Amino acid sequence: MAITQLFVDRRVADLPAARDFIRNAKIGPQIIEDPTLLYQSIKNAADPWARAKEAILLTANKGAFLKACPGTREYACCGYQILHIGSYCTMDCAYCILQSYFHPPVLQFFVNHDDLMVELDRHLQTPRLHRIGTGEFTDSLIWERWSGLNARLVNRFAHQRRSVLELKTKTTQIDRFEGLDHRRKTILAWSLNTPRIIASQERGTASLAARIRAAARCQAWGYPLAFHFDPMVIYDGCEQEYQEVLELLFDAIRPENIVWISMGTFRFMPALKAIIERRFADSDIIYGEFIPGLDGKMRYFKPLRTRLYRAMAVWLQDRTPDTLAYLCMEDEQVWSNSIGYAPQSRGGLSVMLDEAARKHCALQKPEDSRSGVAEDLQ
Repeated sequence: MAITQLFVDRRVADLPAARDFIRNAKIGPQIIEDPTLLYQSIKNAADPWARAKEAILLTANKGAFLKACPGTREYACCGYQILHIGSYCTMDCAYCILQSYFHPPVLQFFVNHDDLMVELDRHLQTPRLHRIGTGEFTDSLIWERWSGLNARLVNRFAHQRRSVLELKTKTTQIDRFEGLDHRRKTILAWSLNTPRIIASQERGTASLAARIRAAARCQAWGYPLAFHFDPMVIYDGCEQEYQEVLELLFDAIRPENIVWISMGTFRFMPALKAIIERRFADSDIIYGEFIPGLDGKMRYFKPLRTRLYRAMAVWLQDRTPDTLAYLCMEDEQVWSNSIGYAPQSRGGLSVMLDEAARKHCALQKPEDSRSGVAEDLQ
């Protein structure tokens, strides 16, 4: 879907990030006094989700930029922190939770970047490791053609030694990352799936081959990488097809450059089902063998998802035994039956991910940090 309109909240129109975005977008901006009128227009559209992908709103984030990832007590949480740079996405995946998360969905980009950096600096100066990413409420790289925010973030993380930035995408918008002095403090990550799922459920995304080629280019530029198989969809022949994805991945990517690989099967809040039926008439992903999970989401029966995880774990152990492979939002029983251990036996999932980040991104341990803020601003 093409962006045809650019709306600018008058209160941010003179900010440098807004002016840069407008210049790069080459779309005549429409200055608006009240963004709620745009929200109402999108809400009243015949297909609000598609309408929202045609218009960008530049505005300010009036709340916190940094948020804890919304995990649940019932499943092992990774301790990830979200840097909230914007919302919604230009791509159109059938399973996307953002379709039911935002009411209405609005493709908005926050341009009060000085406020963002002040809050981020305060966060980074605390004496602990932070794993921070921007790919939760939007795709991390869809804004690359219009904004220089990612380059600014890469530079900021390069000049500290305790935390990492993860940028997750289904695109190939990586050209601006070449030549940046990242110092291996930024992890470039791709969401991967089988070609069948990409073709049938992920409208407007890059192909599997294109994503892997982009990752290989970033590998050549020295970036640490990560890959996320989430959501994995269960269908006849899926195990073989996911194995083929791994074979393609490791033909191009050296295991020592991978910080972590996550796996999670398709799960959804019940409200998403009607949206998928309405917008993706040919999709059959909601008609699998699902039951309500402990978090209220519909999930595949445990034996089904455990079988797929176990097969993936065996292949990953064969190809990259030293890379951390973890499950996203699963309980200890599923972990034990598929990976072979529960996170708590190794200090918890957050500790495991922290250790992987220190190993691949040359981060300080908390006890090694003595000089405080001045050191972090080098």
